[in-house]
Formats: sequence, C-alpha cells, structure tokens
Amino acid sequence: MSRRHAFVTGAGSGIGRAIALALASDGHVVGLAGRRAAPLEAVRAKIVGSGGEAIVHDGFDVTDAETVERGIAAAVEKAGEIAVLVNCAGEAPSAPFEKTDFALWQRVLSTNLTGVYLVTQAALASVRRAKNGRIVNVASTAGLTGYAYVSAYCASKHGVVGLTRALALELARSDVTVNAVCPGFTDTPLIDSALDTISQKTGRSREEARASLARANPQGRLVTPDEVAHTVSWLVSQQASAITGQAIAVAGGEIL
Repeated sequence: MSRRHAFVTGAGSGIGRAIALALASDGHVVGLAGRRAAPLEAVRAKIVGSGGEAIVHDGFDVTDAETVERGIAAAVEKAGEIAVLVNCAGEAPSAPFEKTDFALWQRVLSTNLTGVYLVTQAALASVRRAKNGRIVNVASTAGLTGYAYVSAYCASKHGVVGLTRALALELARSDVTVNAVCPGFTDTPLIDSALDTISQKTGRSREEARASLARANPQGRLVTPDEVAHTVSWLVSQQASAITGQAIAVAGGEIL
C-alpha cells in the first residue's frame, strides 16, 4: 500500500496538513491541493525534507467544477492513479440562524458539501483504477449532532456523513472503501478564528473561550490534528479493508 498516490484537499494547514504529512510518512506520494501556493509549498518542503515526495496543486477551488476536473486530471498525469482521496477542504463560520444569510449558507454548503461531491465525482474513476482505493471525508462531530450558532456548518457536515454512507454502500462490492472522520473541537487555525468570535461576542478572553471549548470534550482538552491524521492513516491502510461507511468520531468521548 506504500508509494501510492494520495490526494488531499485543504492540505495547506490544520487537519489537512497533518493528514498530508502522515500519509507521506507512510510512504505515499502526496498531492497537496488548495487555493494558496505558499502554505502548500511549506508542507511540500517539510515532506521532501523528510525524504518523501509531494506535488503542489495550488489554485484548486473545490467549489468550481471545471477547476476540480482539471486539477484531478493534472494530478493523475503527474503522479498516477489516485489510490487515496482525502476530502478535507472546509470552513466553519458562525452566526445565529436568523443572521445566517443566503450568501453565508451557500458558501459553507458549496465548500463543505458540494466540494466533497465535486472532487469525489472527478476522482472516483481513478480511485477505482488504482485498486484497493480509499476515500476519506473529513466531517466533524457537527455531522453527528447539533451545535448552536453554526447551522450551516452542521447542515453541511451532516450532508458529508450521509454522502459517505450512501457512496460506501454503492461501492461495497468493489475494493473501494468510503469513510468519514468526525473530529471534535481541534486545535487548528479554524479554532483560532472561533476563539476570536467568542471573545468578541462574550467579552471573555481567548484563554477562557478555549477552556469552554475544551470542556465539551470529556477528556477536557482539544483534539490535536495529528490524532485525526493517525485515524485517516489507519483507514487507508490494508488492515482497514473491512471498514466502510463509518463516521468515526475523534472527540475524546464527546459523541458516543
């Protein structure tokens, strides 16, 4: 299963970055996809510096069908069939439902849900040809339960979990598995943005806001990106061939 082509969206920071590094450490040739070149190049440099191989695919907008199709075709041409597809690109703005206007709703659904559809649809034929294909969608505990003030995000991530389960059943008789990982509050740049929002709206310090998020985890802490990445690393391994259609919470017991 090593030296296979793994394509990761949202690979420039946070969970996507950790997943890309983990898959490179496992021996995969990693396609690093995202909108901005600089963070992707930084990840590539770290992978190459550790003896791995990575290819940058910048300008990769998961909400644009033509861009996605061109990007996937270019990735296959450069590194061969995509054996592992990880959909990690996403965003998580917060707003009360009554202040969630259509533009915000559409942006979140387009990135978090339609983006998974577009990338998977463009890459699926290649994943099938690669044999023993793996598709992992990075959802969230917000795909398994509800949270106040992030209705668009919850809707999008519930959609990702539903799409994961449906596609897993369609592909169950093939050698392609489809799973979702559902992190709880994770120590990433997205959390930093959430902390700023909480501080502005409540008057609490960022440290107090961070502590309030950590309390949602029964272990009393934030999840680390590496913990999510290790789960993905296992799901794409040969040992996880019987695991498909699952939404695995990485959340310290928050979701049971």
